[in-house]
Amino acid sequence: MTTGKQDAVRDRIEEELRDPLLAMGLDVEAVEITPAGKRRVLRVAVDKDGGVTLDDVADATREVDRVLEASDVMGEHPYTLEVTSRGVDRPLTLPRHWRRNVTRLVKVTTTAGETLTGRVTSSDEEGAVLDVTGRERRVAYADVAKALVQVEFNRKADPDEGPEEEES
Repeated sequence: MTTGKQDAVRDRIEEELRDPLLAMGLDVEAVEITPAGKRRVLRVAVDKDGGVTLDDVADATREVDRVLEASDVMGEHPYTLEVTSRGVDRPLTLPRHWRRNVTRLVKVTTTAGETLTGRVTSSDEEGAVLDVTGRERRVAYADVAKALVQVEFNRKADPDEGPEEEES
C-alpha cells in the first residue's frame, strides 16, 4: 500500500471510530497500520480522563471490531487488531494530553530551542503552567516543539493525591 493511500485509510478508520469510542468516553489517540507479512497490523490507541483500564481496552476492542466489520474500510486483506492505551512515551500534543498529566513531570523543548523540565500544575486550552524548580512557568502550546512525560520511579506521594503508607 502506498503511503498516500495508507494515510487515507488511516484517516478514514479514525473518522469511523471517533464517535462510537467517544460514546464510550474514549478518545482515539492514534491509528497505525503496519505490514506484517501477508497481513497488516492495525493499532488503535485510546485514552480518557483518569486513564484507561483493561476493561476499557477490552470494551474498545469489541467496539472497534464491530465498527470495522460493518465497514469496508479495511478492504478484503486480513489484519490483526490491537487496541492499546496511550503510552507514556507519546508526545503531549493536545490540550487534553496536558490536562491528563497534571502533577506529572514533563520535559519540554520550545520552538526557540529552550529545554525545560517541570511538573505540570495546571493547563487550559492555550497552554500549561509548569513548576520548574519551585517557580511557575507558563508555556503556550504554540511555543512547544516537543513535550514528553518523564518516568519517575521513586516519586514521593503528593499529600493531595491520597494517603502515604507509613513504615512500622
